[in-house]
Amino acid sequence: MNVELLRNAGEALYGSRWQAALARDLGVALRTVQRWDAGDRGIPDTLAAELVELLKTRQIVIDGLVEKFIRN
Repeated sequence: MNVELLRNAGEALYGSRWQAALARDLGVALRTVQRWDAGDRGIPDTLAAELVELLKTRQIVIDGLVEKFIRN
């Protein structure tokens, strides 16, 4: 995974201030996410699967809200 993809996923999940929220949800230190983002530390290969799960969960929530708006 590259830094750009990490940033895109982080911003899609949490907005422009994504680093702290992502760190919390992954159970890692904020500084770790900051190092990944800066390219100072390699991004673990396992992170992609974790991000996919977070994105899928967010998608389910959003899809549910869309359905509620459509029905009203």
